[in-house]
Amino acid sequence: MTKRITIKQIAQALHVSISTVSKALNDSYEISDETKSKIQEYAKLHKYKPNTLALSLQNKKTKTIGIIIPNILTYYFARVLRGIEKVTTEKGYNIITCITNESYKKEVDTMEMLSNGTIDGFIACISVETLKMENFDHFHDILEEETPIVLYDRVHKDINCDKVVTDNVKSAYKATRYLMKSDCRNIALISISEGLNINKFRVKGYLKALEKYGVEPNEDLIIRQEGEENLTERINKMLDNNKVDGIFTVDEVSGALTTQVLNKRGIKIPEEISIVGFTNGILSRYGSPPLTSVNRFAHTTGEVAATRLIDKLEGKIKFDDIKTEIIRTELVERESTKNLFIKF
Repeated sequence: MTKRITIKQIAQALHVSISTVSKALNDSYEISDETKSKIQEYAKLHKYKPNTLALSLQNKKTKTIGIIIPNILTYYFARVLRGIEKVTTEKGYNIITCITNESYKKEVDTMEMLSNGTIDGFIACISVETLKMENFDHFHDILEEETPIVLYDRVHKDINCDKVVTDNVKSAYKATRYLMKSDCRNIALISISEGLNINKFRVKGYLKALEKYGVEPNEDLIIRQEGEENLTERINKMLDNNKVDGIFTVDEVSGALTTQVLNKRGIKIPEEISIVGFTNGILSRYGSPPLTSVNRFAHTTGEVAATRLIDKLEGKIKFDDIKTEIIRTELVERESTKNLFIKF
């Protein structure tokens, strides 16, 4: 294997100082265009690559961002990551992506490991276990060291950092209102992520819409649980014992499972029951029928989070300038609801 050429070797070959080579490679105005061009061409010819470890030690910056994802199998998080990657690549940053699998311990261990000089800042989504435990010491410790963090999707008021979120209450309200405007009055709600605050906000939006239209909430039409276990049985029992003409599913898996149940029962969608879901992912788009869904613009969420963090790292925003960005949503109409041609 050929040994990589160094700045010192370039300086010796061209009979200039190491400082001159360094400045030329960094396109400094202090070096003449002729000298700069000569050094840069020589470096390119000999396939020079900067020593990123040495640079990070010198500048106390790694140009690397830690990305914390709770579940890579979820389409939403994959799209967020894509948005982050787009911005970081454009701005010359590297990313280290870590998956917690909704584990508090793995989240703590990962963030402690990366904060030991490996990264300049974090873009993170809090795990389910962490939210249940409400123990955010690892976030507080990192922020006390003035390492910036941008939280996305799942956030908490006790963590004083930048956040990028969806207005879950408003989006759920509009989704339920859409069902109301398509003449649904007996609207069920189904959720399998009861431990998450974001889904509790969506339930709140659903209840606000019912109240707005003078519909008394019926507890028999509300299924809220943690996980998929027995969900099919509970949906079938609800349909056996109640009149239902609309269903709002708070998460994408609930939407897919509900659609399966209705299809197996031979219920016509949307003629007999309309369905609106949350998160416009693969399950929503390719189900039978495709599901009308709230599009959360995950890609935009990632872009906004990455831009905010990098602006902070580069000193464009002060560390203690804290902001919450709210990403707009829209309802994507598909075959699971009657087409009203109304703007969401």
